Amino acid sequence: MHPLQCVLRVQRSLRWGPLASVSWLLLRTCRAHSSLPSTTCPSPERQEDGVQKDFSSKLATGPTFQHFLRSASALQEKLSSPEVEDPPPYLTVDELLGRQRKVYFETYGCQMNVNDTEIAWSILQKSGYLRTSNLQEADVILLVTCSIREKAEQTIWNRLHQLKLYWNTVVPIPLHVAYGCMAERLKEEILNREKVVDLLAGPDAYRDLPRLLAVAESGQQAANVLLSLDETYADVMPVQTNPSATSAFVIINMIVNILSYLLYPPISMHGLKEVTLLGQNVNSFRDNSEVQFNNAVSTNLSRGFTTNYKTKQGGLRFAHLLDQVSRVDPDMRIRFTSPHPKDFPDEVLQLIHERDNICKQIHLPAQSGSSRVLEAMRRGYSRDAYVELVHHIRASIPGVSLSSDFIAGFCGETEEDHLQTVSLLREVQYNMGFLFAYSMRQKTRAYHRMKDDVPEEVKLRRLEELITVFREEASKANKTSVGCTQLVLVEGVRPYVCVCITSASSQTLRGHVLCRTTLKDFSANC
Repeated sequence: MHPLQCVLRVQRSLRWGPLASVSWLLLRTCRAHSSLPSTTCPSPERQEDGVQKDFSSKLATGPTFQHFLRSASALQEKLSSPEVEDPPPYLTVDELLGRQRKVYFETYGCQMNVNDTEIAWSILQKSGYLRTSNLQEADVILLVTCSIREKAEQTIWNRLHQLKLYWNTVVPIPLHVAYGCMAERLKEEILNREKVVDLLAGPDAYRDLPRLLAVAESGQQAANVLLSLDETYADVMPVQTNPSATSAFVIINMIVNILSYLLYPPISMHGLKEVTLLGQNVNSFRDNSEVQFNNAVSTNLSRGFTTNYKTKQGGLRFAHLLDQVSRVDPDMRIRFTSPHPKDFPDEVLQLIHERDNICKQIHLPAQSGSSRVLEAMRRGYSRDAYVELVHHIRASIPGVSLSSDFIAGFCGETEEDHLQTVSLLREVQYNMGFLFAYSMRQKTRAYHRMKDDVPEEVKLRRLEELITVFREEASKANKTSVGCTQLVLVEGVRPYVCVCITSASSQTLRGHVLCRTTLKDFSANC
Protein backbone atom coordinates (compact mmCIF):
# COMPACT_ATOMS: atom_id res chain seq x y z
CA MET A 1 0.00 0.00 0.00
CA HIS A 2 1.26 3.47 -0.90
CA PRO A 3 2.10 5.65 2.15
CA LEU A 4 -0.37 8.32 1.08
CA GLN A 5 -3.16 5.75 0.98
CA CYS A 6 -2.30 4.79 4.56
CA VAL A 7 -2.56 8.43 5.63
CA LEU A 8 -5.93 8.76 3.95
CA ARG A 9 -7.39 5.62 5.50
CA VAL A 10 -6.29 6.57 8.99
CA GLN A 11 -7.79 10.02 8.59
CA ARG A 12 -11.12 8.61 7.45
CA SER A 13 -11.35 6.60 10.65
CA LEU A 14 -11.07 9.74 12.76
CA ARG A 15 -13.50 12.58 13.38
CA TRP A 16 -12.90 15.16 10.69
CA GLY A 17 -10.67 17.84 12.19
CA PRO A 18 -7.93 20.23 11.04
CA LEU A 19 -5.80 17.39 9.64
CA ALA A 20 -8.49 16.40 7.18
CA SER A 21 -7.45 19.09 4.72
CA VAL A 22 -3.83 17.95 5.03
CA SER A 23 -4.67 14.43 3.89
CA TRP A 24 -6.67 15.58 0.90
CA LEU A 25 -3.99 18.12 -0.01
CA LEU A 26 -1.41 15.33 -0.01
CA LEU A 27 -3.61 13.18 -2.22
CA ARG A 28 -4.22 16.01 -4.66
CA THR A 29 -0.50 16.72 -4.77
CA CYS A 30 0.16 13.06 -5.57
CA ARG A 31 -2.36 13.20 -8.40
CA ALA A 32 -0.85 16.40 -9.74
CA HIS A 33 2.56 14.77 -10.02
CA SER A 34 1.40 11.32 -11.17
CA SER A 35 2.22 12.15 -14.79
CA LEU A 36 5.92 12.77 -14.08
CA PRO A 37 8.48 10.43 -15.68
CA SER A 38 9.39 7.44 -13.58
CA THR A 39 12.89 8.84 -13.15
CA THR A 40 11.48 11.53 -10.87
CA CYS A 41 10.06 8.99 -8.43
CA PRO A 42 12.18 5.82 -8.70
CA SER A 43 11.13 2.56 -7.13
CA PRO A 44 13.34 0.99 -4.45
CA GLU A 45 14.69 -1.49 -7.06
CA ARG A 46 15.75 1.28 -9.42
CA GLN A 47 17.32 3.18 -6.54
CA GLU A 48 19.56 0.18 -5.82
CA ASP A 49 20.48 -0.27 -9.49
CA GLY A 50 21.32 3.40 -9.89
CA VAL A 51 23.59 3.88 -6.90
CA GLN A 52 26.59 4.11 -9.19
CA LYS A 53 25.01 6.68 -11.50
CA ASP A 54 26.35 10.19 -11.56
CA PHE A 55 24.32 12.34 -9.16
CA SER A 56 24.36 15.38 -11.44
CA SER A 57 22.85 13.43 -14.33
CA LYS A 58 20.03 12.25 -12.08
CA LEU A 59 19.35 15.82 -11.07
CA ALA A 60 19.22 16.87 -14.71
CA THR A 61 16.42 14.41 -15.48
CA GLY A 62 14.34 15.41 -12.46
CA PRO A 63 11.94 18.33 -11.96
CA THR A 64 13.36 21.82 -11.76
CA PHE A 65 12.51 24.49 -9.24
CA GLN A 66 10.35 26.18 -11.87
CA HIS A 67 8.40 22.95 -12.22
CA PHE A 68 7.45 23.02 -8.55
CA LEU A 69 6.49 26.68 -8.79
CA ARG A 70 4.19 25.90 -11.73
CA SER A 71 2.74 22.89 -9.92
CA ALA A 72 2.08 24.91 -6.78
CA SER A 73 0.39 27.61 -8.84
CA ALA A 74 -1.78 25.06 -10.61
CA LEU A 75 -2.69 23.44 -7.30
CA GLN A 76 -3.67 26.80 -5.81
CA GLU A 77 -5.94 27.47 -8.81
CA LYS A 78 -7.63 24.13 -8.25
CA LEU A 79 -8.10 24.84 -4.55
CA SER A 80 -9.74 28.18 -5.32
CA SER A 81 -12.19 26.67 -7.80
CA PRO A 82 -15.25 25.09 -6.18
CA GLU A 83 -15.93 23.03 -9.31
CA VAL A 84 -12.78 20.90 -8.84
CA GLU A 85 -12.49 20.92 -5.05
CA ASP A 86 -12.33 17.37 -3.70
CA PRO A 87 -15.04 17.09 -1.04
CA PRO A 88 -14.77 14.97 2.11
CA PRO A 89 -16.19 11.46 1.58
CA TYR A 90 -19.49 12.26 3.26
CA LEU A 91 -20.30 15.15 0.87
CA THR A 92 -20.52 15.55 -2.89
CA VAL A 93 -19.11 18.43 -4.92
CA ASP A 94 -22.64 19.64 -5.60
CA GLU A 95 -23.45 19.73 -1.88
CA LEU A 96 -20.48 22.05 -1.24
CA LEU A 97 -21.78 24.60 -3.73
CA GLY A 98 -24.19 27.36 -2.78
CA ARG A 99 -26.49 26.74 -5.78
CA GLN A 100 -27.61 30.39 -5.64
CA ARG A 101 -28.99 30.10 -2.13
CA LYS A 102 -29.35 33.54 -0.57
CA VAL A 103 -27.33 34.69 2.45
CA TYR A 104 -28.35 37.49 4.82
CA PHE A 105 -25.66 39.09 7.03
CA GLU A 106 -26.05 40.94 10.32
CA THR A 107 -22.81 42.36 11.72
CA TYR A 108 -22.31 43.34 15.35
CA GLY A 109 -19.22 44.78 17.03
CA CYS A 110 -16.11 46.54 15.84
CA GLN A 111 -14.52 47.24 12.46
CA MET A 112 -12.72 43.89 12.62
CA ASN A 113 -16.13 42.22 12.46
CA VAL A 114 -16.98 44.32 9.41
CA ASN A 115 -13.85 42.95 7.77
CA ASP A 116 -14.76 39.42 8.87
CA THR A 117 -18.11 39.84 7.13
CA GLU A 118 -16.35 40.84 3.91
CA ILE A 119 -14.03 37.83 4.14
CA ALA A 120 -16.87 35.39 4.81
CA TRP A 121 -18.89 36.82 1.93
CA SER A 122 -15.90 36.53 -0.41
CA ILE A 123 -15.62 32.81 0.42
CA LEU A 124 -19.34 32.13 0.09
CA GLN A 125 -19.65 34.13 -3.11
CA LYS A 126 -16.98 31.97 -4.76
CA SER A 127 -18.92 28.89 -3.66
CA GLY A 128 -22.00 30.01 -5.53
CA TYR A 129 -24.06 31.79 -2.86
CA LEU A 130 -25.99 34.99 -3.49
CA ARG A 131 -26.40 37.86 -1.06
CA THR A 132 -29.68 39.41 -0.02
CA SER A 133 -30.66 42.41 2.10
CA ASN A 134 -34.14 40.97 2.62
CA LEU A 135 -34.36 38.78 5.71
CA GLN A 136 -37.59 37.13 4.55
CA GLU A 137 -36.08 35.68 1.38
CA ALA A 138 -32.88 34.40 3.03
CA ASP A 139 -31.90 30.74 2.93
CA VAL A 140 -29.04 31.36 5.37
CA ILE A 141 -28.81 33.98 8.12
CA LEU A 142 -25.30 34.75 9.37
CA LEU A 143 -24.81 36.72 12.58
CA VAL A 144 -21.32 38.14 13.00
CA THR A 145 -20.94 38.13 16.78
CA CYS A 146 -18.96 40.14 19.31
CA SER A 147 -18.05 39.22 22.89
CA ILE A 148 -15.91 42.14 24.02
CA ARG A 149 -18.53 43.17 26.61
CA GLU A 150 -21.53 41.59 28.25
CA LYS A 151 -23.85 44.07 26.55
CA ALA A 152 -22.57 43.01 23.13
CA GLU A 153 -23.33 39.37 23.89
CA GLN A 154 -26.75 40.22 25.28
CA THR A 155 -27.56 41.97 22.02
CA ILE A 156 -26.90 38.72 20.16
CA TRP A 157 -29.00 36.68 22.59
CA ASN A 158 -31.89 39.12 22.17
CA ARG A 159 -31.60 38.91 18.40
CA LEU A 160 -31.55 35.11 18.43
CA HIS A 161 -34.69 35.11 20.57
CA GLN A 162 -36.40 37.48 18.12
CA LEU A 163 -35.47 35.26 15.20
CA LYS A 164 -36.75 32.20 17.02
CA LEU A 165 -40.15 33.80 17.61
CA TYR A 166 -40.31 35.07 14.03
CA TRP A 167 -39.38 31.84 12.29
CA ASN A 168 -41.79 29.79 14.39
CA THR A 169 -44.46 31.19 12.04
CA VAL A 170 -42.53 30.72 8.79
CA VAL A 171 -41.88 27.62 6.68
CA PRO A 172 -39.31 26.74 5.49
CA ILE A 173 -37.00 27.95 8.24
CA PRO A 174 -33.58 29.17 7.00
CA LEU A 175 -30.28 28.03 8.45
CA HIS A 176 -29.01 30.24 11.29
CA VAL A 177 -25.26 30.72 11.58
CA ALA A 178 -23.39 32.38 14.46
CA TYR A 179 -19.75 33.12 13.74
CA GLY A 180 -16.97 35.24 15.18
CA CYS A 181 -15.71 35.92 18.72
CA MET A 182 -18.85 34.98 20.66
CA ALA A 183 -19.26 31.72 18.73
CA GLU A 184 -15.70 30.73 19.62
CA ARG A 185 -16.07 31.72 23.29
CA LEU A 186 -19.42 30.13 24.15
CA LYS A 187 -19.46 27.22 21.70
CA GLU A 188 -22.19 24.69 22.63
CA GLU A 189 -24.12 27.21 24.74
CA ILE A 190 -25.09 29.10 21.57
CA LEU A 191 -26.28 25.88 19.93
CA ASN A 192 -28.35 24.77 22.89
CA ARG A 193 -29.69 27.90 24.62
CA GLU A 194 -32.21 29.23 22.10
CA LYS A 195 -32.36 26.09 19.93
CA VAL A 196 -32.22 28.24 16.82
CA VAL A 197 -28.55 28.19 15.72
CA ASP A 198 -27.61 25.42 13.28
CA LEU A 199 -23.95 26.24 12.72
CA LEU A 200 -21.02 27.75 14.63
CA ALA A 201 -17.84 29.10 13.05
CA GLY A 202 -14.99 30.70 14.97
CA PRO A 203 -12.94 33.61 13.57
CA ASP A 204 -10.36 31.22 12.05
CA ALA A 205 -12.89 28.90 10.36
CA TYR A 206 -14.43 31.04 7.64
CA ARG A 207 -12.86 28.94 4.88
CA ASP A 208 -14.84 26.02 6.28
CA LEU A 209 -18.21 27.75 5.90
CA PRO A 210 -19.21 25.95 2.64
CA ARG A 211 -18.63 22.53 4.26
CA LEU A 212 -20.32 23.53 7.52
CA LEU A 213 -23.33 24.83 5.61
CA ALA A 214 -23.54 21.60 3.62
CA VAL A 215 -23.53 19.57 6.85
CA ALA A 216 -26.16 21.81 8.43
CA GLU A 217 -28.29 21.57 5.28
CA SER A 218 -28.53 17.82 5.88
CA GLY A 219 -30.22 18.45 9.21
CA GLN A 220 -27.21 18.15 11.53
CA GLN A 221 -25.64 20.82 13.72
CA ALA A 222 -22.15 21.80 12.58
CA ALA A 223 -19.32 23.63 14.34
CA ASN A 224 -15.70 24.64 13.81
CA VAL A 225 -14.41 26.97 16.52
CA LEU A 226 -10.74 25.96 16.47
CA LEU A 227 -8.27 28.83 16.67
CA SER A 228 -5.22 28.92 14.43
CA LEU A 229 -1.78 30.48 14.72
CA ASP A 230 -1.38 30.36 10.94
CA GLU A 231 -4.70 31.49 9.43
CA THR A 232 -4.47 35.03 8.09
CA TYR A 233 -6.86 34.90 5.09
CA ALA A 234 -4.02 36.60 3.22
CA ASP A 235 -5.14 35.06 -0.08
CA VAL A 236 -8.79 36.03 0.39
CA MET A 237 -9.74 39.39 -1.08
CA PRO A 238 -12.56 40.80 1.09
CA VAL A 239 -15.68 41.73 -0.89
CA GLN A 240 -17.05 45.03 0.34
CA THR A 241 -20.70 45.11 1.27
CA ASN A 242 -21.05 48.57 -0.29
CA PRO A 243 -19.89 48.41 -3.94
CA SER A 244 -19.34 52.18 -4.08
CA ALA A 245 -17.30 52.36 -0.87
CA THR A 246 -14.02 54.28 -1.01
CA SER A 247 -12.46 52.91 2.20
CA ALA A 248 -11.28 49.51 3.37
CA PHE A 249 -9.88 47.75 6.42
CA VAL A 250 -6.69 45.71 6.41
CA ILE A 251 -6.30 43.28 9.30
CA ILE A 252 -2.86 43.53 10.84
CA ASN A 253 -2.34 39.76 11.21
CA MET A 254 -2.15 39.64 7.42
CA ILE A 255 0.48 42.31 7.40
CA VAL A 256 3.44 40.21 6.22
CA ASN A 257 1.72 40.01 2.85
CA ILE A 258 0.22 43.46 2.84
CA LEU A 259 2.55 45.31 0.50
CA SER A 260 2.61 42.68 -2.24
CA TYR A 261 -0.96 41.46 -2.09
CA LEU A 262 -3.50 43.34 -0.04
CA LEU A 263 -2.87 46.97 -0.84
CA TYR A 264 -2.01 47.15 -4.52
CA PRO A 265 -5.00 45.22 -5.94
CA PRO A 266 -7.64 47.29 -4.10
CA ILE A 267 -5.95 50.54 -5.11
CA SER A 268 -5.50 49.67 -8.76
CA MET A 269 -8.74 47.76 -9.21
CA HIS A 270 -11.23 49.43 -6.88
CA GLY A 271 -10.02 53.00 -6.50
CA LEU A 272 -9.88 52.95 -2.70
CA LYS A 273 -9.09 56.29 -1.10
CA GLU A 274 -8.76 55.31 2.56
CA VAL A 275 -7.23 52.26 4.21
CA THR A 276 -7.38 51.52 7.94
CA LEU A 277 -4.76 49.19 9.42
CA LEU A 278 -6.79 47.26 11.93
CA GLY A 279 -5.77 45.09 14.87
CA GLN A 280 -5.53 44.83 18.63
CA ASN A 281 -2.50 46.89 19.73
CA VAL A 282 -1.86 47.55 16.06
CA ASN A 283 1.16 49.79 16.72
CA SER A 284 2.89 46.93 18.56
CA PHE A 285 3.43 45.33 15.15
CA ARG A 286 6.69 43.44 14.75
CA ASP A 287 7.71 41.53 11.61
CA ASN A 288 10.31 38.81 12.24
CA SER A 289 9.42 36.82 9.11
CA GLU A 290 12.86 37.35 7.56
CA VAL A 291 16.21 36.69 9.25
CA GLN A 292 17.61 40.05 8.18
CA PHE A 293 14.76 41.83 9.96
CA ASN A 294 16.25 40.78 13.30
CA ASN A 295 19.04 43.30 12.74
CA ALA A 296 16.60 46.21 12.55
CA VAL A 297 17.19 49.09 14.93
CA SER A 298 15.14 48.69 18.11
CA THR A 299 12.48 51.25 18.98
CA ASN A 300 11.70 52.42 22.48
CA LEU A 301 8.43 52.41 24.36
CA SER A 302 6.69 55.69 25.09
CA ARG A 303 8.39 57.47 28.00
CA GLY A 304 7.21 56.18 31.39
CA PHE A 305 5.52 53.07 29.93
CA THR A 306 6.30 49.41 30.65
CA THR A 307 5.08 46.01 29.48
CA ASN A 308 3.82 42.98 31.41
CA TYR A 309 5.81 40.62 29.22
CA LYS A 310 9.38 40.20 28.05
CA THR A 311 9.97 42.60 25.17
CA LYS A 312 11.05 40.93 21.95
CA GLN A 313 14.10 42.17 20.11
CA GLY A 314 14.64 42.98 16.44
CA GLY A 315 12.11 42.86 13.64
CA LEU A 316 10.57 45.57 11.51
CA ARG A 317 8.32 47.76 13.62
CA PHE A 318 5.16 49.76 13.06
CA ALA A 319 7.00 52.88 11.88
CA HIS A 320 8.42 50.88 8.95
CA LEU A 321 5.00 49.45 8.10
CA LEU A 322 3.31 52.84 8.26
CA ASP A 323 6.06 54.33 6.12
CA GLN A 324 5.71 51.69 3.40
CA VAL A 325 1.90 51.76 3.34
CA SER A 326 1.78 55.55 3.10
CA ARG A 327 4.08 55.44 0.06
CA VAL A 328 1.75 53.19 -1.96
CA ASP A 329 -0.51 56.04 -3.10
CA PRO A 330 0.01 59.65 -1.95
CA ASP A 331 -3.67 60.35 -2.63
CA MET A 332 -4.90 57.56 -0.32
CA ARG A 333 -5.50 58.35 3.34
CA ILE A 334 -4.11 56.01 5.99
CA ARG A 335 -5.55 55.38 9.45
CA PHE A 336 -4.81 52.76 12.10
CA THR A 337 -6.65 51.42 15.13
CA SER A 338 -6.65 50.30 17.89
CA PRO A 339 -3.20 51.20 19.25
CA HIS A 340 -1.72 50.93 22.73
CA PRO A 341 -0.26 54.09 24.29
CA LYS A 342 3.01 52.34 25.14
CA ASP A 343 4.03 52.01 21.47
CA PHE A 344 4.22 55.60 20.26
CA PRO A 345 7.96 56.20 19.81
CA ASP A 346 9.15 59.41 18.19
CA GLU A 347 9.63 57.65 14.84
CA VAL A 348 5.88 57.01 14.56
CA LEU A 349 4.88 60.51 15.65
CA GLN A 350 7.35 62.13 13.27
CA LEU A 351 6.06 60.04 10.38
CA ILE A 352 2.43 60.97 11.08
CA HIS A 353 3.45 64.64 11.16
CA GLU A 354 5.46 64.48 7.92
CA ARG A 355 3.14 62.43 5.68
CA ASP A 356 0.17 64.36 4.38
CA ASN A 357 -1.82 61.19 3.70
CA ILE A 358 -1.54 59.79 7.26
CA CYS A 359 -4.54 61.16 9.14
CA LYS A 360 -3.69 63.43 12.05
CA GLN A 361 -5.89 61.45 14.41
CA ILE A 362 -4.72 59.12 17.16
CA HIS A 363 -6.73 56.81 19.36
CA LEU A 364 -5.13 56.81 22.80
CA PRO A 365 -7.02 54.45 25.15
CA ALA A 366 -6.68 55.62 28.76
CA GLN A 367 -9.33 53.40 30.47
CA SER A 368 -9.01 55.34 33.73
CA GLY A 369 -7.60 58.58 35.14
CA SER A 370 -6.52 56.92 38.39
CA SER A 371 -2.98 55.57 38.67
CA ARG A 372 -4.19 53.08 41.27
CA VAL A 373 -6.85 51.66 38.95
CA LEU A 374 -4.43 51.65 36.00
CA GLU A 375 -2.04 49.55 38.07
CA ALA A 376 -4.87 47.12 38.94
CA MET A 377 -5.69 46.91 35.23
CA ARG A 378 -2.01 46.19 34.50
CA ARG A 379 -1.96 48.93 31.88
CA GLY A 380 1.76 49.58 32.28
CA TYR A 381 1.61 53.33 32.89
CA SER A 382 0.55 55.94 35.42
CA ARG A 383 -1.72 58.91 34.92
CA ASP A 384 1.31 61.22 34.85
CA ALA A 385 3.02 59.17 32.14
CA TYR A 386 -0.16 59.17 30.06
CA VAL A 387 -0.63 62.94 30.36
CA GLU A 388 3.03 63.49 29.42
CA LEU A 389 2.47 61.37 26.30
CA VAL A 390 -0.59 63.46 25.38
CA HIS A 391 1.48 66.67 25.61
CA HIS A 392 4.29 65.08 23.58
CA ILE A 393 1.90 63.96 20.83
CA ARG A 394 0.30 67.39 20.56
CA ALA A 395 3.71 69.06 20.41
CA SER A 396 4.87 66.61 17.70
CA ILE A 397 1.67 66.74 15.61
CA PRO A 398 0.04 70.20 15.80
CA GLY A 399 -3.73 70.05 15.42
CA VAL A 400 -3.92 66.32 16.11
CA SER A 401 -7.33 64.89 17.02
CA LEU A 402 -7.40 62.54 20.02
CA SER A 403 -9.90 59.86 20.99
CA SER A 404 -9.91 57.45 23.92
CA ASP A 405 -11.60 54.56 25.75
CA PHE A 406 -12.81 54.72 29.36
CA ILE A 407 -14.29 52.14 31.72
CA ALA A 408 -16.57 53.15 34.60
CA GLY A 409 -16.70 50.99 37.72
CA PHE A 410 -13.69 48.68 37.34
CA CYS A 411 -13.04 46.28 40.24
CA GLY A 412 -12.27 48.23 43.42
CA GLU A 413 -12.81 51.67 41.85
CA THR A 414 -13.55 54.24 44.53
CA GLU A 415 -15.31 57.57 44.21
CA GLU A 416 -11.93 59.29 44.33
CA ASP A 417 -10.69 57.09 41.45
CA HIS A 418 -13.79 58.06 39.48
CA LEU A 419 -13.21 61.78 40.09
CA GLN A 420 -9.65 61.42 38.80
CA THR A 421 -11.04 60.00 35.56
CA VAL A 422 -13.45 62.95 35.35
CA SER A 423 -10.52 65.35 35.78
CA LEU A 424 -8.52 63.57 33.05
CA LEU A 425 -11.40 64.05 30.61
CA ARG A 426 -11.42 67.77 31.43
CA GLU A 427 -7.64 68.07 31.18
CA VAL A 428 -7.17 66.34 27.83
CA GLN A 429 -10.37 67.43 26.01
CA TYR A 430 -10.75 64.50 23.65
CA ASN A 431 -12.46 64.95 20.28
CA MET A 432 -14.05 61.52 20.45
CA GLY A 433 -14.60 58.94 23.17
CA PHE A 434 -15.87 55.43 23.78
CA LEU A 435 -17.15 55.02 27.33
CA PHE A 436 -18.61 51.89 28.92
CA ALA A 437 -19.59 50.48 32.28
CA TYR A 438 -17.33 47.63 33.37
CA SER A 439 -18.58 44.07 32.86
CA MET A 440 -16.64 41.09 34.18
CA ARG A 441 -15.46 38.77 31.40
CA GLN A 442 -14.44 35.15 31.85
CA LYS A 443 -10.87 34.05 31.09
CA THR A 444 -9.44 37.39 32.24
CA ARG A 445 -7.07 38.11 35.10
CA ALA A 446 -9.73 40.21 36.80
CA TYR A 447 -12.19 37.32 36.64
CA HIS A 448 -9.79 35.00 38.49
CA ARG A 449 -8.18 37.43 40.93
CA MET A 450 -10.53 40.34 41.56
CA LYS A 451 -14.03 41.01 42.76
CA ASP A 452 -16.59 42.90 40.72
CA ASP A 453 -17.56 44.91 43.76
CA VAL A 454 -18.92 48.16 42.31
CA PRO A 455 -22.75 48.02 42.34
CA GLU A 456 -24.42 48.20 38.93
CA GLU A 457 -26.32 51.37 39.77
CA VAL A 458 -23.05 53.05 40.80
CA LYS A 459 -21.40 52.00 37.55
CA LEU A 460 -24.24 53.48 35.51
CA ARG A 461 -24.24 56.71 37.50
CA ARG A 462 -20.49 57.13 37.05
CA LEU A 463 -20.78 56.31 33.36
CA GLU A 464 -23.41 59.02 32.88
CA GLU A 465 -21.17 61.52 34.65
CA LEU A 466 -18.23 60.59 32.41
CA ILE A 467 -20.38 60.92 29.28
CA THR A 468 -21.64 64.33 30.37
CA VAL A 469 -18.14 65.66 31.04
CA PHE A 470 -16.78 64.15 27.85
CA ARG A 471 -19.47 65.87 25.75
CA GLU A 472 -18.84 69.21 27.42
CA GLU A 473 -15.11 69.06 26.73
CA ALA A 474 -15.44 67.53 23.24
CA SER A 475 -17.78 70.36 22.27
CA LYS A 476 -15.11 72.88 23.35
CA ALA A 477 -12.39 71.00 21.45
CA ASN A 478 -14.44 70.67 18.27
CA LYS A 479 -15.47 74.33 18.25
CA THR A 480 -11.84 75.29 17.71
CA SER A 481 -12.31 73.95 14.16
CA VAL A 482 -15.01 76.52 13.30
CA GLY A 483 -13.73 78.74 10.52
CA CYS A 484 -11.10 76.21 9.45
CA THR A 485 -11.05 74.29 6.17
CA GLN A 486 -11.13 70.50 6.41
CA LEU A 487 -10.51 67.80 3.81
CA VAL A 488 -13.55 65.49 3.69
CA LEU A 489 -13.74 62.10 1.98
CA VAL A 490 -17.05 61.39 0.24
CA GLU A 491 -18.18 58.68 -2.15
CA GLY A 492 -17.84 59.67 -5.79
CA VAL A 493 -15.57 59.93 -8.81
CA ARG A 494 -13.47 62.63 -7.15
CA PRO A 495 -14.07 61.80 -3.51
CA TYR A 496 -12.18 64.64 -1.77
CA VAL A 497 -13.81 68.01 -1.08
CA CYS A 498 -12.76 71.13 0.83
CA VAL A 499 -15.27 71.99 3.55
CA CYS A 500 -15.35 75.19 5.61
CA ILE A 501 -16.52 74.34 9.14
CA THR A 502 -19.32 76.64 10.28
CA SER A 503 -20.51 74.98 13.52
CA ALA A 504 -19.59 72.15 15.88
CA SER A 505 -20.96 70.02 18.70
CA SER A 506 -19.54 67.20 20.79
CA GLN A 507 -20.57 64.73 18.07
CA THR A 508 -20.36 66.50 14.71
CA LEU A 509 -18.77 69.20 12.61
CA ARG A 510 -20.95 71.07 10.11
CA GLY A 511 -19.89 73.18 7.16
CA HIS A 512 -20.32 73.96 3.47
CA VAL A 513 -18.41 72.60 0.49
CA LEU A 514 -15.92 74.98 -1.13
CA CYS A 515 -14.61 72.85 -3.99
CA ARG A 516 -13.50 69.43 -5.11
CA THR A 517 -9.83 68.66 -4.64
CA THR A 518 -7.19 66.00 -4.22
CA LEU A 519 -5.25 65.17 -1.10
CA LYS A 520 -2.07 66.50 -2.72
CA ASP A 521 -3.65 69.81 -3.78
CA PHE A 522 -5.31 70.30 -0.41
CA SER A 523 -2.02 69.76 1.44
CA ALA A 524 -0.26 72.25 -0.82
CA ASN A 525 -2.88 75.00 -0.81
CA CYS A 526 -4.85 74.77 2.44
